[in-house]
Amino acid sequence: MSEENKDLGDKAEEAFDKAKEAAKDAAEDAKEAAGDFKEEAKKTANEFAEGIKGAGGDNKKMLAGILAILLGSLGVHKFILGYNKEGFILLGFSIIAYILVCFVIGAFLAWIPGIIGLIEGIIYLTKSDEEFYNTYQVGKKPWF
Repeated sequence: MSEENKDLGDKAEEAFDKAKEAAKDAAEDAKEAAGDFKEEAKKTANEFAEGIKGAGGDNKKMLAGILAILLGSLGVHKFILGYNKEGFILLGFSIIAYILVCFVIGAFLAWIPGIIGLIEGIIYLTKSDEEFYNTYQVGKKPWF
């Protein structure tokens, strides 16, 4: 029986060595796959970052123009363009006008920010991309 135990022990060692080698191979394959994934992820992230940088002019023009027409009284288009002070002015004026509607005077004031937004939206959408970019993003012209 001792020879059988030796044969089983040798077979067990051989199986252990084979399993150990297979594990090393699997670990190397996993490292290689992780490296490939890392490179691909970096490439995708860089492409995404470049896409974001290029999305400035036309996309902001369309977004600001449409939001100015639809939600101009709330000043959302001003916030999109980075004019926070002017956005808060329109928003505050609208809120005060809506509160004063209870006292009838607000009915005469509530339409003013909406008209401003409509006019600005039309102006934004009718300008060329270059003119819009130079006027509102580089030149920082806050009103009309």
